[in-house]
Amino acid sequence: MKLLMVTSVEEFHDDILQLFKQAGIQNFSESDIGGHKTVASVVSSANWFAAGKAGTQSILFFSFTEDENIDKVFVLLKEYNNNLETNNPIKAVVLPIERTL
Repeated sequence: MKLLMVTSVEEFHDDILQLFKQAGIQNFSESDIGGHKTVASVVSSANWFAAGKAGTQSILFFSFTEDENIDKVFVLLKEYNNNLETNNPIKAVVLPIERTL
């Protein structure tokens, strides 16, 4: 079992839910988060996090799940990101779990 964490702009919320379903990830949690970027860019609205104090409405999903589900969702997320027309890819990380209770 590992911890899968996925972050994205709010716009992709429903798409991520569908990708989780396709990958067999049935149990997960989500939270609204505000993303911030400290480096100003040429077109901040097209970037992952807007520059400045306002930030960007973003979401964080996390799930304790098995490797096979993680492998599936990574394939689906990579395909999804490859087809994006914006510069706001979905980000995902996996953390090993040393202990559970």
